[in-house]
Amino acid sequence: MNTGEPSDSALYWAERRVLNIQTKLHRWAGEDKSRRFDDLFNLVADPGFLLVAWDRVRGNIGGRSPGVDGMTVTRVQGRTGGVMTFLDEIREALRRREFRPLPVRERMIPKPNGKTRRLGVPTVTDRVVQATLKLVLEPIFEADFLPASYGFRPKRRAHDAIAEIHYLTSGTRSYHWVLDADVEACFDNIDHTALMDRVRRRIGDKRVLTLIKAFLKAGILTEFGVLENSSTGTPQGGILSPLLANIALSVLDEHVAAQWSDQAGRAKKKRHGQANYRVVRYADDFVLLVAGNRKHVEDLREEISAVLSGIGLRLSAAKTSIVHIDEGFEFLGFRIQRRRKRGTDKRFIYTIPSAGNVQAARRKIKALTSTIRHPSLAVLMLRMNRFIRGWSAYFQYGVSSQVFEKINKYVWQRITLWIRKEHGISWKTLWRRYMSSGELVVGKITQAKATVADTRYRYRGNRIPTPWTTAPA
Repeated sequence: MNTGEPSDSALYWAERRVLNIQTKLHRWAGEDKSRRFDDLFNLVADPGFLLVAWDRVRGNIGGRSPGVDGMTVTRVQGRTGGVMTFLDEIREALRRREFRPLPVRERMIPKPNGKTRRLGVPTVTDRVVQATLKLVLEPIFEADFLPASYGFRPKRRAHDAIAEIHYLTSGTRSYHWVLDADVEACFDNIDHTALMDRVRRRIGDKRVLTLIKAFLKAGILTEFGVLENSSTGTPQGGILSPLLANIALSVLDEHVAAQWSDQAGRAKKKRHGQANYRVVRYADDFVLLVAGNRKHVEDLREEISAVLSGIGLRLSAAKTSIVHIDEGFEFLGFRIQRRRKRGTDKRFIYTIPSAGNVQAARRKIKALTSTIRHPSLAVLMLRMNRFIRGWSAYFQYGVSSQVFEKINKYVWQRITLWIRKEHGISWKTLWRRYMSSGELVVGKITQAKATVADTRYRYRGNRIPTPWTTAPA
């Protein structure tokens, strides 16, 4: 037995202590919007925070990928002294100001469009320090983040962003013109100076600021073994990177919110031929919803570009477009469009799985039944179930019944084709061996089916609580 492995009891009490301190940090930040926190480094190096950070790193699937030092979570657990010695070493290095992050290891991930996306894989040690930094910083900055952003924030999800778009474009709210924006290589291009200036608004502890900057400047070891300096950006793949990106991009949320007024003010702007507009952002993906006309959106596009340029970012000319809600647009995997309801003259906002995501699902289903080898039909069914249930769980809140029917039919076709090829049997034999009451069954495993929810995802607006508040959802 490895005595260096933390006990469940130790982790439980560490989590309770961390949550208590986070709650205080969040409350203090919310009560005084101008407060700067000058003594946070002791929390970053606190044994309880490091233990909770380790647990987060261990539970992350990315923990299986080694950094430039070749160390993995499993290897740390197998070291002499185990995890607790490993965490003690990190703590001492932090306290002595000897900790230096290593470059991230470049890993190229294929994208659906055939291109690749660059991830930066930090070492396990760096992941733990980033995780403990996030535990300290996130409650503070969550007090400042606005309700319009949803990505990489606790208790928020993509469906909340879709629900807000549906709310703003429905009924008499008239946000019918859309700037469908694409930020060009956001994580690679964020300006470090602009980002650190925004961090300094809340963080006055120079030791913490130095640590954040060290991660930003750590560099990237490419797949060809070349060390590249990181003069801009925050590596996508690091635990701290999404929080830092949200801190930088909150400049956009604040700019849009500054023009927001009460109902009387919005009506006055409309009477004077001015536009009202709202932003809905999920990390670096966002749409600007405009109650006005196309000219208003064109002017706002230039205004938004100027705001983003202040943090080193720019809109992609090729991928950013202006559309009307009747034309529709794609966001977070859904196609959002106003259409006439069949059999009526009324028009409603429909959220449908995008054609690209449907095609991606079909490619995955085809790969599971052709290029990927399975030791048995039961294993194929289990893997297919896992994929289909996850895919349909995401899209179940849209108008997805027809899409699900087509996907179910395709799954049936591919699985039965696999069975016939694998075993060289006829349809009649297949039906006799594997069918029961019209269902394809292997043992107790039933063929995967996409499901449809009866209700739309509930719009929560600005009522979404953080983990450190007790406000109702």
